[in-house]
Amino acid sequence: MTPTILITLVVLWQLVLVGYTFTLAGNAADEAVRAGTATAPDARQGACEEAGLDKLPDAWKGAATVNCATGGGMVTADVQLNVPILFPGTADFPFEVNGHAGAVEEEVG
Repeated sequence: MTPTILITLVVLWQLVLVGYTFTLAGNAADEAVRAGTATAPDARQGACEEAGLDKLPDAWKGAATVNCATGGGMVTADVQLNVPILFPGTADFPFEVNGHAGAVEEEVG
């Protein structure tokens, strides 16, 4: 019975890490697009990427990518994170979790 309980706990922990990675990706995209809308157009890309990576835990920052775009009066941010295997910061699954956010471009004066 003990091996079954341990395997169940490992599977549940891995599912928690997958869910947490989705949460981190969505939040990072929200933060990135928020910073991008409140920044002048010439500095938007840098501010957007920096804000997207700012609040990520170190274990997720290594392979994280933040892409920001502007068009049609909108600012969008896409964040890709890898899902760690059991222990964040060691090995990752070979697929990415994507977070996407968009907001209306603000007039910066």
